[in-house]
Amino acid sequence: MSDVDSLAGFTEKWRARWPEWRVAEVFVPVEQRERAIAWLALRQELADAAWGGSDPRPGEAKLAWWSEELSGWTQGRRRHPLGLPLQRLPVPWTVLAASLPALQASRDRPANADEALAAVEPYARAVGRVAASVFASRTPAPTPGIVAGVLAERLLQGGEAAVPLALLARHANGAEALRAWAAELLQRWPLPSDGTRHGRAHAALVRLRLQRIAAGAAFDRSAPAWRALFAAWRAARG
Repeated sequence: MSDVDSLAGFTEKWRARWPEWRVAEVFVPVEQRERAIAWLALRQELADAAWGGSDPRPGEAKLAWWSEELSGWTQGRRRHPLGLPLQRLPVPWTVLAASLPALQASRDRPANADEALAAVEPYARAVGRVAASVFASRTPAPTPGIVAGVLAERLLQGGEAAVPLALLARHANGAEALRAWAAELLQRWPLPSDGTRHGRAHAALVRLRLQRIAAGAAFDRSAPAWRALFAAWRAARG
């Protein structure tokens, strides 16, 4: 299989998890769409390594590999096909590599909301800095918004396992605690107004799923296309 075919496999994997993107990406400039989907797919690979499976050790090994790979991108070396549209860009990939231990640490259930936010902040700062470089953004997304978005994706992937212990103790069951955590993240996450257009559109889709969870919908279900289209349009307007 060629690198181009492998790249398509990784981007289609991301699209399968986020089918709403097919309507949201119309608000992303055409010349940025390939780069945007590769960047989002890269973030998914990192998150899957950090949060996937019942045993954290395979994920730790994958993130160690990714740390070497991203450092290699800065030095002109590439092994992973997602580097095809990304590696040659003048981007501080070592900053993202250095933040991966924080992403791995976010796998552990936090004691409370403050601990959850603090755990992912180093990774969120790195994501914001790298995204601003990848897309030459003059107004980087604020770190608190990225933090909330990362925790929202953790919730979308992990369900009740991502809910802080304090919320579990406060509610009658895990489902109630899950909805309460979704609602709290929304309160801490203002509507996206800065950052890249693709980033605002993606954040809008994550927020939309989070809103549905807070309202009692299944946490692994995508939003209707018309709602995704409206949310992405509002976000793209800035």
